[in-house]
Amino acid sequence: MLRFLHSSDLHLGKAFGGYPEGIRNRLREARHGAIARLAQAARDGGADTVLLAGDTFDAETPAPDTLRHALRAMAAQTDIRWIMLPGNHDSLAATELWRRILSEDLPNLQVVTDETPVALGPDAMLLPAPCTQRRPGRDLTAAMSAPTPEGCLRIGLGHGAITDFTAEEGAAGIIPPDRARQSGLDYLALGDWHGRMQVSPDTWYCGSPEADGFKHDMAAGALMVTFEGSAGVGAQVDVVQTGTLQWRMLQLDLLPGDDPVARLEAELPAAHLRRDLLLRLHVSGRLPLADRSALEAGALAIAPDFGWFDHDLTQLATDTRPDDLDQIDHAGALRQAAETLLAEAHDPALSLSEREISGNALARLYAFALKVQS
Repeated sequence: MLRFLHSSDLHLGKAFGGYPEGIRNRLREARHGAIARLAQAARDGGADTVLLAGDTFDAETPAPDTLRHALRAMAAQTDIRWIMLPGNHDSLAATELWRRILSEDLPNLQVVTDETPVALGPDAMLLPAPCTQRRPGRDLTAAMSAPTPEGCLRIGLGHGAITDFTAEEGAAGIIPPDRARQSGLDYLALGDWHGRMQVSPDTWYCGSPEADGFKHDMAAGALMVTFEGSAGVGAQVDVVQTGTLQWRMLQLDLLPGDDPVARLEAELPAAHLRRDLLLRLHVSGRLPLADRSALEAGALAIAPDFGWFDHDLTQLATDTRPDDLDQIDHAGALRQAAETLLAEAHDPALSLSEREISGNALARLYAFALKVQS
């Protein structure tokens, strides 16, 4: 029997520069902690090998402490064999990075810097395709057609795109989707795509072990791959969850008569579960001005519950009546500004986006006025 854990795209050292410092620190620490969680997942599943299919580091020049801490964390898992493949973010072009890694000479870390097959067991061979540079421009996985002893399992380890993830959906990538068939592979372990994806029964992207954005609506994890028989039998692939922080997009579509705050609360987890959640709220539809203001206040009130929280009400239209303006002011400059914004929000001569901007500005003015009065 052959069993190993397939992971990739740890992106250790990722800066998360668009987020506040507090959550940035937690995001970086969660990525470092994935090393120990992967080791435990392998151990719990009865495996002693973890394949890292590229982009272990986010950059070709990770900070010295990022590199040192990562290598020490792997070395500490003495019963786990790590096999590390260069990806496009940490390609072989980063000669100093790989020199430093190799100089550590860790007994349980095997760095794959060329296409030489690696023995995974007495009857299994790993056929690696390390990334030579950020954009190799050619199919490096062609090397997986190299011969191996007859009857042994053939496991490919590569990093790159079967679909061009940066272009329009459906555009062809560099790696042929039938690489496993072409090269006679029993399993092709790929990295690059941060969400889990099964390309074919024998070809998988495992995804990142710790989520790093809102793009992939799934729990982050790794793949436990098991072969119970000889070559040609096929692998059993099981998902193992390893993520600690969740990223969630929440869409609310509201109409007059809805209680927006109650609708929002109904969609959220219990308060004690929110600290490890990064939530982005998008609201669309239409509400009276008072209800919109209540929703805005409610969103601001719950924001500190979360690891990170953002809300977008730009697609929420607002029904405003003239007597709503009395809540802002009965006369004077504020009343005049409110009347101007109300007129612009309903002016058919303006574009939809311009009317939405005026409506959103009026809602903010209304909420500010109520806050001052309270």
